[in-house]
Amino acid sequence: MSEDNKVDAVVNAETEGQPFIHFWSRCVGAGRANEGLRASWLEQLKLSHEMCGFEYVRFHGLFHDDMCVYKERDEQIIYNWQYIDDLFGRILDIGVRPFVELGFCPEELASGDARQFWWKAHVSPPKDYGKWGDLVSAFVKHCIKRYGRQEVCQWYFEIWNEPNLRGFWDGTRSQYFELYKVSALTIKAIDEQLRVGGPSTSNFVGDERFDDEREDKTKHLTNTVEELDTLQWKGVWIEAFLEYCKNEKLPVDFITTHPYPTDFALNPGTDRNWGRTRQVNSTRIDIQWLNDMLAKSAFPDAEIHLTEWSSSPSSRDFSHDFLPAAAFIVKINLDCIGMTDSLSYWTFTDVFEEVAGGDTIFHGGFGMINYQGIVKPSFHAYRMLHMLGDEILHKEEGMVITRDLKTQKIIALLYHYPDEMKSAVPFGSVEVAQQALATGTPKIFSLVLENLSSNAEFSVETLDKENGFAYLKWQAMGSPEPPTPEQTEALKQFSMTTSINSMKADSEGVLSYEQLLDPWTVVLIQEK
Repeated sequence: MSEDNKVDAVVNAETEGQPFIHFWSRCVGAGRANEGLRASWLEQLKLSHEMCGFEYVRFHGLFHDDMCVYKERDEQIIYNWQYIDDLFGRILDIGVRPFVELGFCPEELASGDARQFWWKAHVSPPKDYGKWGDLVSAFVKHCIKRYGRQEVCQWYFEIWNEPNLRGFWDGTRSQYFELYKVSALTIKAIDEQLRVGGPSTSNFVGDERFDDEREDKTKHLTNTVEELDTLQWKGVWIEAFLEYCKNEKLPVDFITTHPYPTDFALNPGTDRNWGRTRQVNSTRIDIQWLNDMLAKSAFPDAEIHLTEWSSSPSSRDFSHDFLPAAAFIVKINLDCIGMTDSLSYWTFTDVFEEVAGGDTIFHGGFGMINYQGIVKPSFHAYRMLHMLGDEILHKEEGMVITRDLKTQKIIALLYHYPDEMKSAVPFGSVEVAQQALATGTPKIFSLVLENLSSNAEFSVETLDKENGFAYLKWQAMGSPEPPTPEQTEALKQFSMTTSINSMKADSEGVLSYEQLLDPWTVVLIQEK
């Protein structure tokens, strides 16, 4: 086999390491606030926190009517925090903090009847920005009174979600900027240490469709070119937002956007969604663009929180259920070390109802865990990333070797994202996901660790087509819909069972690992 088809490294376990932050564990997404009141949602968040290390959770609909927050009666405004208190209390008890997305409007505060999702989120601007500010103020003050200033100052307050898209904000860019101004000044008036940010815009674009007050669909370019990467991609509203905040002397503690590696420009001839996927490195390229933009702005010290990210923004994309998603997650996160404060996977759970609940147990839902509690390969990707140490000893395409500062143990993570797959994991039907799974050729991974303790013991954990990938196991059962309780339990156990073997360094403290890995395989090598 040629050297081009081999990942080969020799690493001194005593070499000086470079500290790094597990930004992938900072935050994870969920659907809407009310779903967080369900037992299965909470159980899955607890599992995700314990095994993947997630510190914050972000979701839509905090002020939606099903949270019973806001009523107007006889010219009096009544606030009700009981549902939010219930949700936040349970999240905090698990050990996770809310990454607070302020939105959408309660019905009685909305200026129009524009709605989104199966649950009919009100996406019109507020009819009265003063009343919106009062709602935000009352909410934040309540949180401080209930949870304490020290706790709430560790939260993040993000203003709205994807306001550049008409489906999420039935207003103009200027109206959103005004919403940000009112919200940010309201929050800072309560306590300067509270953290506020935006604009929470959607995926990067390769044209000028969002350069004005509303999207101009006649300026879509991605449906006119053969190669998406021939276009110049840029973040949406970022430059205008930073300039507005500078001119209005507004605070920006953090910047948010959603760098999905896809585009959904409409085909003018058919008016159908194209949903095309960009090159595999597009996320890193987009984050670098964002870093460069911040560096030359009036807010160079603002944190970067990418509050949604996945292989696609579709909750009916079967790539989410398949093995390639895991290698994609590992690759992109390792490639982006040191570039962002968070890259929040959307989402941890299939308890999720944007277009109503999924009608099959595997339906391409965003979640790392399906509705029945069966974990997907994406869950293992985050679990394995979480197991890494906090010092990098060696990093190259296909592997990273780290050391834990406290224990001085060595942890390595290997992944085979095949060279044949030039794009991010393609999304679509089961057939598309299966085609991606069959793409690529095996590759030799060779790792030699030197200067270990004599006879040091290691575990070698493998995630591949046969281990920890429940979809194929479900197919082998005959794709039962729904599975019986016994079948569900068997799938849950299988989904958590990766292949685990042991290895030892020799008496000289040298460990040699060499294995031919199939495409999409992920391997965690961990010193015991």
